[in-house]
Amino acid sequence: MTTEERISRLEGQIERLEAKEAELRKQLAKAQLDQWYARIEDLELQAHLGAMETHDRVSALMAQVRNLWKETKHQVDGATHSATEAVDEVRGRIEGLLRDVRRGLADAQERAKDAVG
Repeated sequence: MTTEERISRLEGQIERLEAKEAELRKQLAKAQLDQWYARIEDLELQAHLGAMETHDRVSALMAQVRNLWKETKHQVDGATHSATEAVDEVRGRIEGLLRDVRRGLADAQERAKDAVG
């Protein structure tokens, strides 16, 4: 085999290797994109589940607030206590429940930030 034939053969091998390298780089880029997409879907799922959990928690607390309000209204309407006594009796309980609602929403926001960060 002559020197020119060897050079020609080596050039052909280099071209094939370069083509293979380009194909491998393309496959790697596609794999990275697929991985990022899976991470995005995972974050969306976590956000959705967090929103559902928060919604359930806040809904339960709001139901308690509404029930307490109805109970107080019934007491005021039924004159079993004076209106002032009934309102004073329930005020602390309602304020506590509303604090729990705010705390639940703040916790959900914090979890959402942690999931994204």
